[in-house]
Amino acid sequence: MIQITAKQQPDALTIFLAGRIDSNNAAEAETQIKAYTDGYAGTVVLDAEKLEYISSAGLRVVLRLKKAFPDTKIINASSDVYEIFDMTGFTEMMDISKAYRKLSVEGCEVIGEGANGKVYRIDADTIVKVYKNHDALEEIHNERELARKAFVMGVPTAIPYDVVQVSDLYGSVFELLNAKSFAKLMIADPSKTEELAKASVDILKTMHSTMLKPGELPDKKAEALVWAEYCRDHLPQDVGEKLVALVKAIPDTNNMLHGDYHIKNIMQQNGENLLIDMDTLAMGHPIFEFSAIYAAYVGFSCIDKNNVYKFLGIPYDQAQLFWKATLKYYFGTEDEAYMREIEEKSAVICFARLLRRTFRKAKEDEAYKAKLIDYCKTTLCELVPKLDNLVF
Repeated sequence: MIQITAKQQPDALTIFLAGRIDSNNAAEAETQIKAYTDGYAGTVVLDAEKLEYISSAGLRVVLRLKKAFPDTKIINASSDVYEIFDMTGFTEMMDISKAYRKLSVEGCEVIGEGANGKVYRIDADTIVKVYKNHDALEEIHNERELARKAFVMGVPTAIPYDVVQVSDLYGSVFELLNAKSFAKLMIADPSKTEELAKASVDILKTMHSTMLKPGELPDKKAEALVWAEYCRDHLPQDVGEKLVALVKAIPDTNNMLHGDYHIKNIMQQNGENLLIDMDTLAMGHPIFEFSAIYAAYVGFSCIDKNNVYKFLGIPYDQAQLFWKATLKYYFGTEDEAYMREIEEKSAVICFARLLRRTFRKAKEDEAYKAKLIDYCKTTLCELVPKLDNLVF
């Protein structure tokens, strides 16, 4: 038995299919569908959420509909129905999407949060990253592809294996058996700070030694140039012009960058360390990575030292230790002058980013905003004139 209803929406005619379409009722189903599409000239969407089965006779109905309406697509197909479409080649000739398993995160532990989403532990085996954007499906599928790309290239990363619906949002599910973030491990045992910094550098070096083809990932230098050019109008002319020139002079390299590398995005699972949150993958010179790492542990807390605790769950002094240890192990030196030079170069890019972000972001505490803007400007005016380049 088949039940067919329809709803005219602003951008499409959605036809809801419920029950089974087989040789016994395919002609009837086609007649009902035609009753809704006669005189219509836009996009047709078949909502298959309640479709239990479709036979070859039903597939021919869909095929004729697609010929009449080339933009026809199918949404919310169950796994069984999607498999039928997939096995018969329909997924290659039209847009067909699966229904997403519904999941609740009520009462679940929040183990991380970034600009794009919030990460919850569902149980001992599973975490889910819930995206804040209501229309995040493309973003989710993009992150899955980026994670797979990194994994194939030898970067230890957790690959999401499912997409779920969480209320009116969407999320990616990862299997991380009893995994704990480096943040959790450092909170539980601060004496492990340096050991974990060394482990994080091992992954960082693996990532940075992965060379990509031109254009394979977003160009971080192009993004940093946007920050610098914005800041030029808010700094003394000589400082602003030099800032832009310094960023432009950074070599165009093809190193893989994580883009949001910090202790909440590194997980330890049965002695193996894995990266998560791969939607910020980019390519470019590693100085851009270090500017983001500096921002996470130092820069974002330049006015309020509690910011790092709110973000990562560790006190500012411990974050400083982790940052210094990261420099020591990555560059293989304890030379204070050299590490200070790398820190200053990282800080220039960090505060250019932060200055633009602060100007553009509405904040209720105008006094705090003014302080932050002044700090960024002062620091850039101090560092930019003294630096000849921003590379190492």
